[in-house]
Amino acid sequence: MSDGKTTIAPEILVTIALLTTLGVPGVSRLANAPPSVNRLFIPRTDSGVQIEVSDDTVYATLNVILVNDVNIRDVSHNIQRQVARAISEMVGMNVGQVDVHIADIDYPEVSQ
Repeated sequence: MSDGKTTIAPEILVTIALLTTLGVPGVSRLANAPPSVNRLFIPRTDSGVQIEVSDDTVYATLNVILVNDVNIRDVSHNIQRQVARAISEMVGMNVGQVDVHIADIDYPEVSQ
């Protein structure tokens, strides 16, 4: 018997990236991506995660909002490492790039 073929829906990759990102300490939530001419032909979600697959390699763009009082660089690198590892381990695909865009910082509201 031949092994057959397994395909991974792009939505699965989005879900993996989304849940992994939200699990990184310092991440408050994801932000919607700003519209861009470069993104016209890339499948878009409103989750703050864009995934592109080219030659069996995954390219991810994540738009995040961080909690205050965190090291932005450390949290960003942690997001990149964890998302790349999760995609690689869960679906066995190569990850070419994980871009992290910090859209905002959540500061606690000041009571008056």
